[in-house]
Amino acid sequence: MNRTDFANLEPRVIREMCRAETFRGPTAGVARGFAQANLVILPGEIAEDFERFCALNPKPCPLLERAAIGDPQPRRLAPGADLRTDLPRYRVFRDGHCVERPFSIKSFWRDDLVAFLIGCSFTFEWAMIEAGLPVRHIEQGRNVPMYRTDIPCQFAGDFGGPMVVSMRPMTPDQARHAERITAACPRVHGGPVHVGDPSKIGIANLDRPDYGDAVTIHPGEVPVFWACGVTPMEAVMRARPELAITHEPGHMFVTDAEDASLRA
Repeated sequence: MNRTDFANLEPRVIREMCRAETFRGPTAGVARGFAQANLVILPGEIAEDFERFCALNPKPCPLLERAAIGDPQPRRLAPGADLRTDLPRYRVFRDGHCVERPFSIKSFWRDDLVAFLIGCSFTFEWAMIEAGLPVRHIEQGRNVPMYRTDIPCQFAGDFGGPMVVSMRPMTPDQARHAERITAACPRVHGGPVHVGDPSKIGIANLDRPDYGDAVTIHPGEVPVFWACGVTPMEAVMRARPELAITHEPGHMFVTDAEDASLRA
């Protein structure tokens, strides 16, 4: 299948392909018109601290759904789905260290685990494309570039650390248009947190993203940075719980919620 074929598939089909391990790549540009979400799974004993971390840091961590303890089904965003199998790839952490990057987490699942789904900027990319704005990582068939910044998050319990951002290059006029579009989507990170000089937010080299892939920046374009749902993964690494599970960066959960339902 080419990228256009994936764009026209329903969310349920994408999830079934993930479950069958026939779709393993980044989810940017798939299931046009449907929202995507970041995933964090934690032991129930620290779930309240993590939910508070999301509440204190709504820009990088806009919480869309908290599942019931021990329940891998997101009953509001995708009833019948299984968060243990329906993402392309996961990261498993022990004491803050990534120990495995599996395609299924059924063998890690426990009855005391709580799953959180957090808004993702892939959700507003279709609106940008429809407005004629460039989304370079989709154009080039790459994962979105993501960078750690020196922008601090507010702590909740042991959860804290720097904000992570995703980057999309465009001209200054396009950036202003993109800001208007994305500001209307606060539940999927909203408008940009920075435009222009990356060093002002602690990024040394755009060609070396901390996650994802570098993309081409054309003459006359500036980097535009949005808060990113990999931020909670950084917080998990600093909190060092005995077990935590996240999505692989760029490999999201595709929900049944329409993009428009998450716009202001």
